[in-house]
Amino acid sequence: MGKQKQQVISRFFAPKPKNSTTTAGPSQPQNPPTPPPKIASTVSFSPAKRLRTTELNSRHNKLPKLTHPTPTDNSVLPLPNPALHQKFLDKLLEPPHELLEPSRNKNSTQIRNPKYTPLEQQVVELKERYPDVLLMIEVGYKYRFFGEDAENAARVLGIYAHMDHNFLTASVPTFRLHVHVRRLVSAGYKVGVVKQTETAAIKAHGTNRLGPFCRGLSALYTKATLEAAEDLGGGEERCGSCSNYLFCVVEKMVGNMESGLDVKIGAVAVEISTGDVVYGEFDDNFMRAGLEAMLLNLAPADLLLGRPLSKQTEKLLLAFAGPVSNVRVEYASQDRFHDGGALAEVISLYEELNENNLPNGQQEKVIASIQGNNSLAFKGLMDMPELAIQALAVTVRHLKQFGFERILCLDASFRPFSSIMEMTLSANALQQLEVLKNNSDGSENGSLLQCMNHTLTVFGSRLLRHWVTHPLCDRSMIYARSDAVSEILESMGSSKASEVDFNEENSDITVAQPEIHHLISSVLISLGRAPDVQRGITRIFHRTATASEFIAVVQAILLAGRQLCQLHIEEDENRSPQVRTVRSALLRKLILTASSSSVISTAARLLSMLNKEAADQRDLHNLFIISDGNFPEVASARTKVHLANERLYQLLPLYRKQLRIHNLEFMSVSGVTHLIELPLDVKVPPDWVKVNSTKKTIRYHPPEVLSALDQLTLANEELSVVCRATWDSFLKTFGGSYSEFQSAVQALATLDCLYSLAMVSRTKNYVRPVFVSDNEPAEINISCGRHPVMEDILQNDFVPNDTNLHADGQYCQIVTGPNMGGKSCYIRQVALIALMAQVGCFVPASSAKLHVLDGIYTRMGASDSIQLGKSTFLEELSEASHILQHSTSRSLVIIDELGRGTSTHDGVAIAYATLHYLLEHKRCIVLFVTHYPEIVNIGNDFPGSIGAYHVSYLTPQKETDLNFKADHEMDTVNHDDVTYLYKLVAGVSERSFGFKVAQLAQLPSSCIRRAVAMAARLEAEVCKKEKMKFLMNCAMPNDKSENAKEDAYIPMDCLRTAGTRNLEEIEKAYRDLFFHLNLAFHEEEDAAKRLCSLKLAKSLAGKLLNR
Repeated sequence: MGKQKQQVISRFFAPKPKNSTTTAGPSQPQNPPTPPPKIASTVSFSPAKRLRTTELNSRHNKLPKLTHPTPTDNSVLPLPNPALHQKFLDKLLEPPHELLEPSRNKNSTQIRNPKYTPLEQQVVELKERYPDVLLMIEVGYKYRFFGEDAENAARVLGIYAHMDHNFLTASVPTFRLHVHVRRLVSAGYKVGVVKQTETAAIKAHGTNRLGPFCRGLSALYTKATLEAAEDLGGGEERCGSCSNYLFCVVEKMVGNMESGLDVKIGAVAVEISTGDVVYGEFDDNFMRAGLEAMLLNLAPADLLLGRPLSKQTEKLLLAFAGPVSNVRVEYASQDRFHDGGALAEVISLYEELNENNLPNGQQEKVIASIQGNNSLAFKGLMDMPELAIQALAVTVRHLKQFGFERILCLDASFRPFSSIMEMTLSANALQQLEVLKNNSDGSENGSLLQCMNHTLTVFGSRLLRHWVTHPLCDRSMIYARSDAVSEILESMGSSKASEVDFNEENSDITVAQPEIHHLISSVLISLGRAPDVQRGITRIFHRTATASEFIAVVQAILLAGRQLCQLHIEEDENRSPQVRTVRSALLRKLILTASSSSVISTAARLLSMLNKEAADQRDLHNLFIISDGNFPEVASARTKVHLANERLYQLLPLYRKQLRIHNLEFMSVSGVTHLIELPLDVKVPPDWVKVNSTKKTIRYHPPEVLSALDQLTLANEELSVVCRATWDSFLKTFGGSYSEFQSAVQALATLDCLYSLAMVSRTKNYVRPVFVSDNEPAEINISCGRHPVMEDILQNDFVPNDTNLHADGQYCQIVTGPNMGGKSCYIRQVALIALMAQVGCFVPASSAKLHVLDGIYTRMGASDSIQLGKSTFLEELSEASHILQHSTSRSLVIIDELGRGTSTHDGVAIAYATLHYLLEHKRCIVLFVTHYPEIVNIGNDFPGSIGAYHVSYLTPQKETDLNFKADHEMDTVNHDDVTYLYKLVAGVSERSFGFKVAQLAQLPSSCIRRAVAMAARLEAEVCKKEKMKFLMNCAMPNDKSENAKEDAYIPMDCLRTAGTRNLEEIEKAYRDLFFHLNLAFHEEEDAAKRLCSLKLAKSLAGKLLNR
């Protein structure tokens, strides 16, 4: 970068007034205090620079690295003043607020009536018109910030800020505009670029010769509009797979307005760079589960909140747009959009576009749409719910300031957020199944999307994200995708691609077709190297694309269409399905759409009108090919420029004759053109203007050349204006073909997704799932199922498991087992396999037979939302409530550890009641993980419908004492070595090995020993109670009468008073019984003694039975 500038504040380092400290007495008046210095400039440092400044500030005793004169005996070097240095740093790093923008400081007494320069007056007027916008104002070859905007820009960009006249100001060079705008937008600012609306040549010939350049707001940028914006969009591909939705929310109270319960929410999300419009209207509860699911699915970049909103809704939206995400929030009023005002606002947009923005070819189309003709956009608009139309009207009014409102009405791809053909996953399912992001660091690594994403284009990656979050619920559509994936896989299985010769004219020779996967992969690889064509055609529709981008995007679509034409799908229509080149109906439809003859011919026609070399060089003057009478305005303007050049060169023979120099030519030096260079001794007319000189020559501009150059500059400016207008009109004509190109790109994106599913199925050895008929009972039968993400991590070490659930048989599994044994992994893998199957992908299993599910509901993990006022247990029960309200008999419900956020008895009761409700009223397929063994007893109420399972493990076998010892040491029991087998087997797990987890977590050994002792004490109390209950039952008389049965239910206190004396005898008898049994099986070695012990034990047992 070169040497940094060093700012010097002269008044701050001014020498202090000299006063004699030796002669001053107490009565001598002191000098008045020096007023604080006025700061002339400030510097904004990054955090790293601030840290470095602090380190340097602490070293006050270190002399600066300057060359000082050698001190003599009579000279003393002055020591640095720490207080003065600290004061300098404070002033330098943190300028006073009144100096940042004096025009806004009403309490300022130093500058009551500042005198603004003409530029500053423009700045004040612009800030009054756009108070919420961070303005970048073009001044010469820089973009400048003023006032608070300069302070914010200096902090975000790490640039230099200083005082200039009345404002703090900072600047960046014009050629770095795209970099700095992106950084400011990423920080959450709404950035406006103010450009000069006139050039120097036009200004010199206009009425504003003596005034400042006219300036106006040329562009506004936010995260949602950046990719579609002029000069900035389409340049950065690292976030191309991410969507940048503008999400507008309105709501209507249908319940208690104070509490915010039961609201109806309308929402519209617009992806301006792709033309995707998602809308929805739904009733939501206090937890706003539906709104949260929509936010996590779409991940918007900007939020537009239509006031009024309830506190609960606003709190959720503001929590989503927290400081980490940098999602920008803007408020708008929806008062004018009630009682039909919203629909009128949107329809008026059609009328405005018809009058002002559309070419003649498009006017009839819009008029037809307004009159109710078969326009997809208008039909989709009329089908939208009331609140969704209100949100759309608010969005239209917001987008008008950016100039992107056209995307909402003409050929926009309106689609509802929820559809009967698709499954909408809840926010809990997306988070707890780690569909889009992992739960450790929030990145895409380790998510299901990352596991399935093998797409080759960024627009295909965006579509696959939608597929994963919206699995299909229609069996025929699922099979259509699976058939396409199967055919691509079959093509991959061939040894090599067939060679094709399309130039052969002999029809008797059979032409071998290329393999499908080779051709599709070639098309997708080419598209992956090209710009994002989906955003590219939308930028062309918005008329913000550059010429080079237009050519690259249209040429990529043209080449893809021509390559797919090699499959000759149209020629196969009359053949039988067995001999067709492509058998899958979905693949045939997609290839025909992407290789449409209309798209290919239109793309070729548009490209033939442009000069590619001029587009690459950004030469707008020579961009248009004016043959065949095209672009007459450009031809006329070029003629004027040509005539102006001819006038200049017609002067050259006159100067040759006048100066008698036959080889005289014009020359250019440092950007100054048409100079006449002459030796020093040549005499020229006095009216010639000397421009520059060297030691031997002088360069002149004759007055006739200056006049002709003035005319040439004006002609070039007129040509530039005409070319820009022609380019805008040329892009406007693309609007008539936008829908066809959009359909072609959507087909290419679908091909990319299907190819990605085929690739992941082939590389990971997945199998095709089979779906039973919708009329049959729900079932999930998976053989050797594997977790798709964990399998990638563990490779061959992953242990597969089987799952067999059927609505007419066992449709609920209660899974127990030790901590970290694989319970959560098992239930997650079942849900993910079902999800992948309904996306259309093959699944990680050896076989899978499934029923089409209408929903996957989860309740897993423990978390809270303090900022939303929700505790951990409230989160648990809210998720359980959502499951109970929305699940059906065709749903899959997985619940992990319900009820652990409260006391044991309450948790067991709530978990038991929730599972009972699901089994009795919903009869859905349930996987229930718990550490409460009491839950397994629910099987008595639903015989044959519930299976108890646990994840198996191994522990060392030890001899057990048959005596009842309540004070048995738990230390040896809980510190046994355990080997997890991760295999699901029938039965209930007896132990959880919690202390092994405590050891893995490296809790202090003293803490673990105390916990073991406490567990032993608690278990001893339980054993004692069970033993007392057992002895009480044994103390009952062996009477089969009704009175005896009634006595069996006498309270324990009554039993203690009635038979206390008998209890001691029974306890002694049982001790003797177990003593002799222990001798017979463990102690005695002689067979005769063992037999004797057994006889004694038999005698004691007979006495106890006869009591």
